[in-house]
Amino acid sequence: MTLHQGDCVHLTSDEHLYQVIGVDDHLNRCWVRRWPMARHGSPVFEISLHLVDGQDQPNAGHPSPS
Repeated sequence: MTLHQGDCVHLTSDEHLYQVIGVDDHLNRCWVRRWPMARHGSPVFEISLHLVDGQDQPNAGHPSPS
């Protein structure tokens, strides 16, 4: 699975949706935040790529160009 900034994924630990903020393939880590964001923002946290269940909606936070 290839992750990109802006992709939305589920984690193996719960059923919530998360937005990918950054990916480090060399260290097998990524940074995510809960999606949709809370009114005052959602904290970003680091997680192992092994705990990412899969892609849900590519670039859900970024609309496709028309």
